[in-house]
Amino acid sequence: MRRELLTMKKEYKMSQARLDELKDELTYLKTVREKEVADLIKEARGFGDLSENSEYDEAKNEQGKLYSRIAELENIILHAVIIDESSIGANVVSIGSRVVVVDVKTGKEMPAYKIVGSQEADPMARAISEESPFGKALLGAAEGDEVHVDAPAGVITYRVARIER
Repeated sequence: MRRELLTMKKEYKMSQARLDELKDELTYLKTVREKEVADLIKEARGFGDLSENSEYDEAKNEQGKLYSRIAELENIILHAVIIDESSIGANVVSIGSRVVVVDVKTGKEMPAYKIVGSQEADPMARAISEESPFGKALLGAAEGDEVHVDAPAGVITYRVARIER
């Protein structure tokens, strides 16, 4: 069983545009930012005793954050799965769908949500991750289906009013 856990890899579903953004960020971090941090460390070393040098500690912390982000981006890029939104049918909710739902209890129609991969989620822009409770409930639903979402306030039931591409 331990071997099975080690071989399981998380997939990061995203659009080609998001993958390109992550690759650009990785390139920037590995070229420009890494040199800037190295220069900060070099400069801080010149301030004397490293055991009492807060500039050096801060620069090393910045280097640690930088390397952590680089490793994270490399892992995401390595396990990225590109979702071709044009090949997905419009009759069921999937990643790339824009979905309009109605709160069954109140009858209120909600503004459209776009279902996206976890790396593209932006709730303020109504881009909902397929891994979120709301996203999971909607995936695979068709127009007219009722879905149940576990929320902090309890289970909320929505009816899928429209699915758009």
